[in-house]
Amino acid sequence: MKYIRTVVLLGLCVFLSACSALQNVKNAGTAINKPMVKISYVSYPTLDNTKPLIVAAVLRTPIGVSGALPAVVIVHGSSGVDSRGSAYATELNAVGIATLEIDMWSARNINSPADRPKGVPLTLPDAYGAFKFLAANPAIDAKRIGIMGFSWGGVVSMLTATKPYTELYLGKDMQFAAHAPNYPVCWVYNRVPGYEFQQFTGAPILLQAGAADTYDQPDTCANLVKSLGARGANLVTLKVYADAGHGWDRTEPTMMIEDPFSHLGRGGKVVMAGNEQVAAQSRAATVAFFCRTFAIGGCH
Repeated sequence: MKYIRTVVLLGLCVFLSACSALQNVKNAGTAINKPMVKISYVSYPTLDNTKPLIVAAVLRTPIGVSGALPAVVIVHGSSGVDSRGSAYATELNAVGIATLEIDMWSARNINSPADRPKGVPLTLPDAYGAFKFLAANPAIDAKRIGIMGFSWGGVVSMLTATKPYTELYLGKDMQFAAHAPNYPVCWVYNRVPGYEFQQFTGAPILLQAGAADTYDQPDTCANLVKSLGARGANLVTLKVYADAGHGWDRTEPTMMIEDPFSHLGRGGKVVMAGNEQVAAQSRAATVAFFCRTFAIGGCH
């Protein structure tokens, strides 16, 4: 599988023209204009004071949308930036949502999933640094910044919904407005130190999982939501796709990986195979979730 590395000169933004012209698209029966998109290659510092890093990212900004834009941070999985992020970004941009797809691995000179950090919490400064980067942009509405991710990035999206991590990195006055994790390894929460999922910021969470995901059991994510109590369960909307395995929204060739976190932490082989139908459903659900949360008119 190809690993896509974004090369960035610190402080330099290269602006590219949009790839598509204005066109009418159908969204829940309502015709809306698809905006042009400005693509910028950017970089920003993480919020890790012990080991500061510079993270490369792709900022996609819809053009011609009135007012400050909502935005979504997109966080990759263990294999790095791939087809998933740009697919979701394209659909989010089409409804007027800016996206910042970050590359945590290039900042660490990681070329293989085997070399990833020892734990997801070590990469939370990257996500919170992305929030601060967007919040400082006058074109972005700092009150409407969400986050989504895949696998490792899904875990990032889950943990950034908790108050202890958020207050550690952002203080008490800022937080992500919405979280949309895809297949975020549900068995790990409240079982492994550092993956506590109990004290919430109050932002809504769309958790999408596959019943055929061999990191978990078919009911693992549902049991996690049930265990959260009334307040936690009210914050989480769970969608489970019957025929989906881990990485259902990839378009790369099917691959087999070994991961010690798979099979409820026993480790073993995982098949990563795309499912085009489920991928389309999950992208539509993600866009609808952020549209509702960000209160975007004509977008459902």
